[in-house]
Amino acid sequence: MPKYSYTARDEQGKKRKGEVYADSESQLYEMLRANNQFLLSCTDAEKNRKHYRRMRTMQLSDFCRQLGTLLSAGVSLVRALHIMENDETISEEQKTILSDIMRLVRQGESFSEALASQNGAFPELLINMFRSAEETGSLDRTAMRMAEHYQKEYRLQTKIRSAMMYPKILAVVIAAVVMIIFSFIMPQLTSVFQDMELPVLTQVMLAISAFVRNYWMALLVGIAILFLLWKLAARTAVVRLFLDKWKLKLPVIGKLMRIIYTARFARTLCSLYTSGIPIVTALQVGKNTLGNRYLELQFDEAIMRVRRGETLASAIDGIDGFHKKLSGSIAIGEETGSLDSMLISIADSFDYDAETALTKMVGYLEPVMIILMALIVGVIMISVMMPLVNMYSEIEGSGAY
Repeated sequence: MPKYSYTARDEQGKKRKGEVYADSESQLYEMLRANNQFLLSCTDAEKNRKHYRRMRTMQLSDFCRQLGTLLSAGVSLVRALHIMENDETISEEQKTILSDIMRLVRQGESFSEALASQNGAFPELLINMFRSAEETGSLDRTAMRMAEHYQKEYRLQTKIRSAMMYPKILAVVIAAVVMIIFSFIMPQLTSVFQDMELPVLTQVMLAISAFVRNYWMALLVGIAILFLLWKLAARTAVVRLFLDKWKLKLPVIGKLMRIIYTARFARTLCSLYTSGIPIVTALQVGKNTLGNRYLELQFDEAIMRVRRGETLASAIDGIDGFHKKLSGSIAIGEETGSLDSMLISIADSFDYDAETALTKMVGYLEPVMIILMALIVGVIMISVMMPLVNMYSEIEGSGAY
């Protein structure tokens, strides 16, 4: 049901403004007539509402922790939101969001609907968790649980960024070394190699050096264009699906990525199911937290199988890309009737496995990048040394003669 922002005039001729849910403008008109008001104008409130950026993981964790702490202390929801809004450490955008949530709650909307109305600021997972908590009266406990959930997610994201930092630095160093060699060192050797019959490898390197020296601006522009084209292509559905599938199929990295995705899904499913959310809804929400299109597309079939009465373990086992330990552990939980406690154990186990996988990933990438840099520099040095060795051999041969 859409929400309308309206301007009306009452019996005394005063203008009244407000927001109300209605199926259509005609229904809105009748609702106002019943209150002795006459509609002057109306607009779709959701279309006019400002779109906010998605709150970062650490911001979500802080939001949930503060809310849970205040509610556990007996503070009312509106008062808790007011206290959080006056926090000097949050941004102006967050203050605007909290102010809008507080206004909607005062008008009678549920807390979960007030979060959903912020147009993308809060993830679907958090909205569904609070919607379930409102039905069970456990808003404070759910807020603390989600604070821990997002804290773990933030810790995993931080480890991934830290793990990829060293390979990125090495890649920049490799590019800088190659540019220095081609721009400054190779040109110094051009005069030495004049009137010499050069090997093919040396000719190629000198040609690359001349191109880099003469067209370095065009080269930088070309790299920037290729980077932008790659970014645009990666956003298309076909390319993104291919890349997401390819990440899971790599010989060594793919196994580690499967563990990371499995840990993320296990933690989300654990948070949803243990909060009383139906398993089908938990799967629908959980698939959107993975960040892998190839895995997401397989969930429609898994959800249909669960609806047909199949076990959750068999449905999860049919998804290509998850670690097989996940379906096996879920099967044990279903057989013993302790799926909730088993999901908690699975989530903790895969969190540890994900951290171990990240450590291994860095261990694999570091030597690969170093070897790659050594190969590039080695090929360049060989191309330089080959004509010098040939020249030395010719001089030595002529002296012996």
